[in-house]
Amino acid sequence: MRYIEPHGHMVSRTTDDYTDMAAAGCACVCEPAFWAGYDRGSVQGFHDYFCQLTDYEPKRAAKFGLAHYTWLCINPKESEDIGLAKDVLGIIPKFLDRPNVLGIGEIGLNKNSRNEMKVLEMHVDLAARAGQLILVHTPHLEDKLKGTRLILDVLKADGRIQPERCIIDHVEEHTVQMVLDRGHWAGMTLYPESKCTAARAADILETYGHERLWMNSACDWGVSVPLAVPYAALEMRRRAWTAERIDSVIYQNPIRFMGQSAKFKAPAA
Repeated sequence: MRYIEPHGHMVSRTTDDYTDMAAAGCACVCEPAFWAGYDRGSVQGFHDYFCQLTDYEPKRAAKFGLAHYTWLCINPKESEDIGLAKDVLGIIPKFLDRPNVLGIGEIGLNKNSRNEMKVLEMHVDLAARAGQLILVHTPHLEDKLKGTRLILDVLKADGRIQPERCIIDHVEEHTVQMVLDRGHWAGMTLYPESKCTAARAADILETYGHERLWMNSACDWGVSVPLAVPYAALEMRRRAWTAERIDSVIYQNPIRFMGQSAKFKAPAA
């Protein structure tokens, strides 16, 4: 089985996780910028984090035969400080020419606050001006539906944004249709305690089809499973999905989306 992990926070994982992913058939990994487990207090902290994502982590992944790609932003959890956000967005352009940077992400909303909305609009503007792909984080649980609607409206309001160059992640049963209807890609995040289980993800695929959908583990500092994608593939196999259809979802679809960036190189067959 081959697959791509299109959204994994590998800076929070051990080398054993890289070993297990490679052994399970992972062909490459993509890591959006996210929260460090605490709120960073200065632009220098983000500068160092971006250096980690664009220099150190690709080298660490390469030791296990995995190409490593990334996305850059100030994440929604730290978007209440507009001044800090402006400073962070000010340094992102100097990293955009790094060879493993695919775009801006994971931007979005956490608590659907006014300041988060402002910073989201700033990120979208930066992505539009720089011609970057966009990866979006949608809020959790009871805020997800409202937050997803707000995010979709921000993207629609900017006429420079091409819907097919944006993926809206963490979709669930009540948000996937609206995302696809807007022409965006949709990501299903597989978590043991929240978000989406393998069975629910398979149900969504069987209901809405597998065009413009991917699955990811988003493995991070919390209870999460770096091998969530291949485990979900086993669920699809149990449901008598063909190998070709499974491959289309867990391998080909991430290539189709991320391949819109000239920097993304499809893994060698």
